[in-house]
Amino acid sequence: MNDSVLNRLRSDAKKIFQASLDAVDPYKAVKRFMKIDHDTMILGEMSPVKLDMSLYNRIFLVGGGKATAPMARAVEDVLGTRISKGIINVKYGFGEDLKITVVNEAGHPLPDHNSVEGTAKILALLEDAGEKDLVISLISGGGSALLTRPADGISLSDKQEITSKLLECGASIDEINTVRKHISASKGGQMAKVAYPATTINFMLSDVVGDRKDIIASGPFVPDSSTFQDAQRIIDKYALSDIPHTIKEYIKAGMEGKVFETPKEGDPIFERVFNFIVGSNILALISAEKEARSLGYNTVILSSMVEGETKEVAHVHSAIAREIVKTDRPVSPPACVISGGETTVTIHGDGLGGRNQEFCLASALDIKNCPPRMAVMSCGTDGNDGPTDAAGAIVDPLTVKRGENMGMDALDYLMRNDSYNYFKKTGELVITGPTKTNVMDVRLILVR
Repeated sequence: MNDSVLNRLRSDAKKIFQASLDAVDPYKAVKRFMKIDHDTMILGEMSPVKLDMSLYNRIFLVGGGKATAPMARAVEDVLGTRISKGIINVKYGFGEDLKITVVNEAGHPLPDHNSVEGTAKILALLEDAGEKDLVISLISGGGSALLTRPADGISLSDKQEITSKLLECGASIDEINTVRKHISASKGGQMAKVAYPATTINFMLSDVVGDRKDIIASGPFVPDSSTFQDAQRIIDKYALSDIPHTIKEYIKAGMEGKVFETPKEGDPIFERVFNFIVGSNILALISAEKEARSLGYNTVILSSMVEGETKEVAHVHSAIAREIVKTDRPVSPPACVISGGETTVTIHGDGLGGRNQEFCLASALDIKNCPPRMAVMSCGTDGNDGPTDAAGAIVDPLTVKRGENMGMDALDYLMRNDSYNYFKKTGELVITGPTKTNVMDVRLILVR
């Protein structure tokens, strides 16, 4: 009996997660947002922006991120041969064969030489754009690493080193991107500066909490609200004293006014830039809720803005699961509680995993004494959780017992940040392959 209930919960969780992915398909998102009526480009449905295409001599297509290839395919389908030239940077394995646009696969989450070379070509294309040209930019999660042009005097290895340290210490994506913007020549509005005076349409698929445009892929076409002082405060906050000397000196020079700040709100270069968010985490959660209801669940969306240390966030979600079992609150069974956002992991061990798998392993420990009629799932919408081939995992009250029967201690694996190897043995990984979208994470609590 227990097996049939748990199998049903696991099957339903996968269906609900797939529905969330379908809602933020990058190709469909751009096609919904961009239409051509003769010589008029219509952007958006509510209070649409209309551009007269006859005013532009050339159209250039650029971009970077995990979801950029299908976004580019959508633009090509809409504009066809109107596009003069295009180049985008995507993560390895996330490319497509496009008719016009050159697709450059590069490193993520750490940038590599392909990231730098591809970005140089994009910047050269933007430099060539003039007042009577139109630039269409496609930005999604992963763009910070994929659109890399180190500032003068800073090497790629310097950027790789500080990015690794920021990831390991548990810094938030906002903090990581603030630092990266101030040691880069491509982030924090600096691509808009290069493209000016061309008109730029910037489509963004949001992978950041609150959909802050200046944080998505470090905002290459968006006014930057952060400063060199902010970057230094983040470095001080996490006591990153052993960062490369070149980065220390560059940020110091910026604080002293010896290096130009990133472009800010009110700068004339942004007068010709139109920034749009075409997909976000809340859209994924709403679609997940719709699917859950069709499967017979009572639902509640907690938030699309959940942040914090992964294990602590897991404890809160597990407490909600136990509350449903005991009191039928905040929603009565059959229940589906949904949340989104992006948590962080402070690495203490030498194991393999990601924030979603760590969330699930912590949850499994919390619910091990609950009746076997609940399941917890957490997955990254991009299909890659941390440096693994898994999107996340699904657990239930018997997960810890399964591990014990195999000679594994779940708490030990959690403390060593080795959730991937734990779930690989218990068979509870969720492996989707690259989804070619990226709007942070989807977490589900199902109770029958």
